[in-house]
Amino acid sequence: MIQEATFPVMEHFYTLQGEGRYTGNAAYFIRLGGCDVGCVWCDVKESWDASIHPHFQVLEIVTWVKKVNASIAVITGGEPAMYDLSPLCTALQENGIRVHIETSGSHPLRGSFDWITVSPKKFKAPLKESMDLAHELKVVVFNKTDFKWAETHALLVGKQCSLYLQPEWSKQEQMTPLIIDYIKANPNWQLSLQTHKYINIP
Repeated sequence: MIQEATFPVMEHFYTLQGEGRYTGNAAYFIRLGGCDVGCVWCDVKESWDASIHPHFQVLEIVTWVKKVNASIAVITGGEPAMYDLSPLCTALQENGIRVHIETSGSHPLRGSFDWITVSPKKFKAPLKESMDLAHELKVVVFNKTDFKWAETHALLVGKQCSLYLQPEWSKQEQMTPLIIDYIKANPNWQLSLQTHKYINIP
């Protein structure tokens, strides 16, 4: 039952979406604990161990979002697709809240999502079904070889999927100019920046 479902929440906050198609939109972020992907450059490694984060009931989570009158809830992690998110999605959407998810695509998606961002990682390959469902493919560029890697994954998503290249934050000074040049030569891609880090918000 929805009332009984709980999830480990590392943190939650109301802010602006900093990346991808919805950059600049107000959104309530729900960061779930637990990840089995293990990216070496992950900036929230404290999310990996689900056991250290408190569990909250679905209706309590919905209350957080409703309290600030947010119209978008972003479920992120960690790797949120490790969980069956159906109860949380249903409860949010019944309250008129759009549900977005940010995932590596390495687990089956369980839940009803209004926007699916798949950011594939080399450490655990995305599933075909996740790539088929993606509205947005966001590839983090850490070095020059990632452009070719990005193109291999662009072939796996549908034509409706928006393609984004995003510099890894610690390499953004080196990679951003290369991404700009690449997009100019390959205009099917768009630039995603971690704008929240530039303006110092969560």
